[in-house]
Amino acid sequence: MQCPYCGGERLKVLDTADSRESIRRRRECLTCGARFTTYERAVAVTPVLIKADGTREAFDREKLKRGIWYACAKRPIPAAAIEQLATNVERYLQSLGQAEVSSRIVGDKVISELKDLDPIAYVRYAIVYLKLDNLHSVRAEIDKLLAEQESPSIAVVDSQPADLPLVALDQ
Repeated sequence: MQCPYCGGERLKVLDTADSRESIRRRRECLTCGARFTTYERAVAVTPVLIKADGTREAFDREKLKRGIWYACAKRPIPAAAIEQLATNVERYLQSLGQAEVSSRIVGDKVISELKDLDPIAYVRYAIVYLKLDNLHSVRAEIDKLLAEQESPSIAVVDSQPADLPLVALDQ
């Protein structure tokens, strides 16, 4: 490491602070006496994406966020939620530990998280991602989504102890 002011290499660390994403160090140059702050963070490698046509493309977080933003346009979704979704996808790809992965993995992860975040954004993303090219296919996807949203209340009934009476949840 070199001093950004004089280029000297004799530095002293005055203070270190840990945060979730980086380590902040306050440094002093022993040559010129200037003080400055540095940030250290781990660089996790994201795999290369293999597109449907066989071409390879580097993962682009901004491109991912742009696609999510289009799906969430004019929806009451905070920017922080979109940022978190992009972070979740990126971390998931990094956790796979592979040098190359199919781009379908990214789309599948986005679509599953959008389903929980906002159903309208999910449908918008699904139209492009799943190539829903007519009204019948869009309607079928919406019907499937509605069925999934209605079915969780039925699954709870099976887990009740035998000595308790069954109670309908949708009253």
